[in-house]
Amino acid sequence: MSRKSYRVVQAGERTSSDGKPVSNKVLLATPENEYQLIRPDLTYVDLPDHLSLHEPTQNIEFVYFPNRGMVSQVVVTKDGRTVEVGVVGYEGYVGAGLAVGLSRGSVREIVQIAGDGFRMIGNALERILRSTPQLQMILSRHSGLQGMQVAQTAACNRLHDIQQRLSRWLLMTQDRVNLAVLPITHDFIATMMGTDRSTVSLAASDLQKKGIIEYIRGAVKVVNRRKLQGTACECYDVIRQFEDDLGLR
Repeated sequence: MSRKSYRVVQAGERTSSDGKPVSNKVLLATPENEYQLIRPDLTYVDLPDHLSLHEPTQNIEFVYFPNRGMVSQVVVTKDGRTVEVGVVGYEGYVGAGLAVGLSRGSVREIVQIAGDGFRMIGNALERILRSTPQLQMILSRHSGLQGMQVAQTAACNRLHDIQQRLSRWLLMTQDRVNLAVLPITHDFIATMMGTDRSTVSLAASDLQKKGIIEYIRGAVKVVNRRKLQGTACECYDVIRQFEDDLGLR
């Protein structure tokens, strides 16, 4: 599908059937005739932090299209340890397996920064996709992006130091929530990155001394995004380029 075969409408131009404004990029990129087919099945929902949207090995009951906030895709080991392998914000959707014929997922998908969005019953999406080829292509592209994120994050966690990884994570988070101040703690970042709090605190302290971030209790403020990009590993640019190549930004 050519990127120019449909017009991406702007946030606020589109609403759900109950009048809620849409700012999710997947829904905005869906051609009008196909959006009208899925519109009656979109239910507006609040997405409070720590809400689990999907657990590993469970059937995917719903797909979610965030307007605001961020969802983490987390691998959980048998001993309870966790590490984040992907993030989804208003640029994407949660429940990607359904678009490629999978009924289950292998990761926990949990709201880490509160927001809101739209929920759709998985069975309804599967039915509608039979008559919405451009929407199916858009969803498949996002599924590909999420798979690439998982692979790149695995390499990043193994090969790059904590400051590079922290910088990359902060950039990706900011891209998805579009906020200067990120409501996250060192404990949370450590859990998502599969390390301990002291390690994250040392890396964050160094970034703060360089005037790149400012740590506020319970939040991190990005002070100089350009410098933050300079301290991140190449994984951030790889992911951004992949998004650009697929027309997802």
